[in-house]
Amino acid sequence: MQQLKCVLLDDELPGLTYLKLLCEQIPEIEIVKSFNDPLLFIKEQEKLNYDLCICDIEMPGLKGTEVAQLIQSKMILFTTAYKEFAVEAFELNAVDYLTKPLKKERLQVAIEKALLRKEQKAPIAQTIQWQTEKGKAVLQIENILHIQTSPIDSRDKQMIYDNQIITLKNITFEKLKQLLPSNSYCQINKNEMIRLNCVTFFTADQIDTSIEFQNKKMVLSIGNSFKVEFSEKMKNF
Repeated sequence: MQQLKCVLLDDELPGLTYLKLLCEQIPEIEIVKSFNDPLLFIKEQEKLNYDLCICDIEMPGLKGTEVAQLIQSKMILFTTAYKEFAVEAFELNAVDYLTKPLKKERLQVAIEKALLRKEQKAPIAQTIQWQTEKGKAVLQIENILHIQTSPIDSRDKQMIYDNQIITLKNITFEKLKQLLPSNSYCQINKNEMIRLNCVTFFTADQIDTSIEFQNKKMVLSIGNSFKVEFSEKMKNF
């Protein structure tokens, strides 16, 4: 599972405590350190290994927007009780802008955006290697169009690969998510994953694709628990 190393910054201790509590409920977050003084954070931040700063805006000494300008190599996510800073926040390329009181579900969506941004900056692998029914294969990632649970053995996955069907032996969707670039692939229900550039149209429940299978274009369903992730990835695709 991908994780984000996060620094928390809020001058109000109750707000900082609540933010930390929410972050501890999201497994993709690793809290590196918490600060209630923006000047102390700026002084120490170069010594810290972190990906994202979750930062209040209205703070004495240094506003959150000023903090963002000083840490431009890092991602920043703003939290604030005020809506009027939204335009300035996004001009600073903020990952997201959350209004207080914070909600776990909304924070989770923002963290998914940050993970996508982090992955897009990382070098993208061109191939994967895995055991198939014919032996170990070297597969070009761009040719992997659709993956589903094998109808013969649920431990295996059946892949549409460059106009042929290949069975990957004993592999989970979680492992596939580690091997495939997250900004190009998405699991859409408990049994299927798709390459996003194969999507032609989609609704809240259905995906039309450009993939030919059994002489017709594939039409797929989106599971309820996968809708938010799919929608966010299509926005950023």
